[in-house]
Amino acid sequence: MHEFLVSAAAFIVLVGVMVVVHEFGHFLVAKLCGVRVEAFSFGFGPRLFGFKYGDTDYKVCLLPLGGFVKMTGESPEQNLEAPGSAAVDVANDPGAFTSHPRWQRMLIGLAGPIANFVLTLTLMLFYFSFINEVPAVTVKTTTLEWVTPDSNAAHAGLQTGDVITRFDGVRNPDWEVIYDHARLNANQIVPLTVDRAGQTLELHLSIPSSAKSDTFDLSDAGLLPEFLPGPIAVAEVQPGMPAAQAGLQAGDAIQSVDGHDFHSVNTLLAYMQAGQGKPMTLVVLRKGATVTLSATPSKLDTDWKLGFAAVPVPIREEPLSLPSACGKSLGFFKNNALLVAEVLQRLFTHRLSVSQLMGPVGIARAAGEAAEMNGWFPKFGLAGEISLQLGILNLLPFPILDGGMILLLLIESALRHDISLSIKERIYQAAFVVLTAFFVFVLFNDVSRLGLFTHFKP
Repeated sequence: MHEFLVSAAAFIVLVGVMVVVHEFGHFLVAKLCGVRVEAFSFGFGPRLFGFKYGDTDYKVCLLPLGGFVKMTGESPEQNLEAPGSAAVDVANDPGAFTSHPRWQRMLIGLAGPIANFVLTLTLMLFYFSFINEVPAVTVKTTTLEWVTPDSNAAHAGLQTGDVITRFDGVRNPDWEVIYDHARLNANQIVPLTVDRAGQTLELHLSIPSSAKSDTFDLSDAGLLPEFLPGPIAVAEVQPGMPAAQAGLQAGDAIQSVDGHDFHSVNTLLAYMQAGQGKPMTLVVLRKGATVTLSATPSKLDTDWKLGFAAVPVPIREEPLSLPSACGKSLGFFKNNALLVAEVLQRLFTHRLSVSQLMGPVGIARAAGEAAEMNGWFPKFGLAGEISLQLGILNLLPFPILDGGMILLLLIESALRHDISLSIKERIYQAAFVVLTAFFVFVLFNDVSRLGLFTHFKP
């Protein structure tokens, strides 16, 4: 219940801010162009409260899922509507949207997505300028800490200690890029290049079908990244659990497990799952002395565990100078924009399934997880990504979207006359049906990934 409430609240705040900023872009340019804006609404449905200033009703509505801007004459069916007067033809109303030059209407259409782009850059510029959390100590290379035996990575020929220098055509990727491209290549073979003790090897990794899931992790393919140097520091040992029975103590540092130098709990957990409960030899550093312990994991629920908590990864804030922060913000924008473009390209070339897209339920889950994560980057990063994606998707040349409106205006400019209102209305009606069907499909896939209906499966 707690997780649901956090996800719902985070979703409402995230989507509300993104959409209101988008609509504010339309609102601002419409006002500058002299278009009459009848309403600027936060939320949908019945009006709760607000005020009217000039021609515009600024209001808050019952359903806090975004908002909208209503301009006179914006909709094809709105042909006899003008505030303050009855039966005034919109075509003869100088304040109507359709009475303004096409270039102004295009600017109004572009203003929403541009506002989202500006928000993304502003959020990330603020984060990198005033926060910029970094691990106190980190590994800069994409080094494999361990490769799960008999996994896809092992079958590809990857080994512990390999450094991935190219992945799916991307040179010198970081682990985030590798993760993103793995998600894009579910059930496909990805070429990669590794550096193994100075030797360059060309390999091919089969990405599992689980890459379609929101819970996908690189360990599903057998890849365990090395993020941190040093041993695993023990913060707490649970009484009665295998770690306590083996003699592990708070303050110990696990230097190796069966001869493997593990640096993170994630790698240790993957190692225990692969071993299915076999006894392990731990080499521990305790108060300057080396101690060797023997521990046998216990199965709790579906996972094998020892029963200890590790010391959290130390994080420090390292704000960047304004030029560096601008560079990092632009890099964030560029990388995520290219990723969205690649997703769209793969969708249209049938190399990516629509079922892999994240809908409102998936966004809510991601927002809830980001809200409960330590640090500020998960929150700023997710908000920046969603705002950027909203801006790009609204530029697609599909009716109802901003890009579709701009496309129709370009066609009218080429024809040198307006498309009839009846034809526009049919186009928008057909587009509405298609978008509704698409939304329902994505929502169904979102809900099905929650595991609520697994008891219906054979």
